[in-house]
Amino acid sequence: WLRRCTHYLFIVVVAVNSTLLTINAGDYIFYTDWAWTSYTVFSISQTLMLIVGATYYLTFTGVPGTATYYGLIMTVYTWVAKAAWFSLGYPHDFIVTPVWLPSAMLLDLVYWATKKNKHSLILFGGVLVGMSLPLFNMVNLITVADPLETAFKYPRPTLPPYMTPIEPQVGKFYNSPVALGAGAGAVLGCTFAALGCKLNTW
Repeated sequence: WLRRCTHYLFIVVVAVNSTLLTINAGDYIFYTDWAWTSYTVFSISQTLMLIVGATYYLTFTGVPGTATYYGLIMTVYTWVAKAAWFSLGYPHDFIVTPVWLPSAMLLDLVYWATKKNKHSLILFGGVLVGMSLPLFNMVNLITVADPLETAFKYPRPTLPPYMTPIEPQVGKFYNSPVALGAGAGAVLGCTFAALGCKLNTW
């Protein structure tokens, strides 16, 4: 019963934290001079939150498809959270939230194709999720209304003057945020996939 309770608690905690990261990753507050830096950091954080929870859930049940189900849990949580934020006046688009599902499907596909081989899941699944999610997250941001226009249309009165949105300097810090996020995610994704598997053997 302890393992089962820990399992459900872990699913809830990771999914909730993934939701919070996702809201921030697409939030116009980060479209400042640090826009692409923030994009890279939050793409990596979303990748890791997805893969550790999905791998844990997948290896816990041993049923291909549960990683996608976990991504669906994160999506529903995000819809609920964004609805709450939207009701407070924050402009969030609901159509852009299911960005984890394609990456989670790749994880399920690897687990199924390798006949439930955990080592292949860690290596191939980790790389595929790490490389794909930053790309899907960019598609996510492309579908959002112009962030700079949104930032000025919905000013945050609680922000100090030095935090007010300004024109983003694209490429000022990194030439390709997708490539940087994918590269770092591919390496760290394997580590967190291994962590997700390890949590089932503690």
